[in-house]
Amino acid sequence: MCKTVFLFVVAVIVISAARAAEQPQLTRKKLDQPQTIQGYPCASEYAWFYADGHLQRCFVSRDTAFGEISIPTGSIVNLSQDGRPQYAMLAHDTLILGMKCSGGSPLGPAEGAMTGLYPSGKFHHCFLAEDQVVQSVPCGSGGIFHAIVGQDIPVEFYETGKLKSCRLTADYAGRHRNDRFVQAR
Repeated sequence: MCKTVFLFVVAVIVISAARAAEQPQLTRKKLDQPQTIQGYPCASEYAWFYADGHLQRCFVSRDTAFGEISIPTGSIVNLSQDGRPQYAMLAHDTLILGMKCSGGSPLGPAEGAMTGLYPSGKFHHCFLAEDQVVQSVPCGSGGIFHAIVGQDIPVEFYETGKLKSCRLTADYAGRHRNDRFVQAR
């Protein structure tokens, strides 16, 4: 029994070390003053950098174009290692392409739901701030209960801009309220 537990613990340590090795090494730096880094207006907050010195994440000091969307002051931008936009954590609920996307949270002004982008910079997904009709489909926000139990579903788009999926707030196209609606390309 002890040998089994020991082997299990060793396996967990090895797996954890392997996962940590897969993650890029980041350095956190406190910016003394706002500065533009790789074209992003970073606030005098913490910023994270990849080992090669490229920006990974920062709070923006003003409303900023991020891929094809615009994000508000105080939001967090996250970039891939090659500098492409990945996602933003919005400082507050924000209109993006006509939808009210969720921002802010009890954890802090910008540490909440992610608004994602394709590597091309095109809009990929967001968590809705409230139930809304998106491209004629009644889509839901999920609310705090869905988020807590891990059932919150973002509204997702194909790279072309066409709605891909969302959680329904009403029966629609043969699907029932609260079902995940998925639309073909």
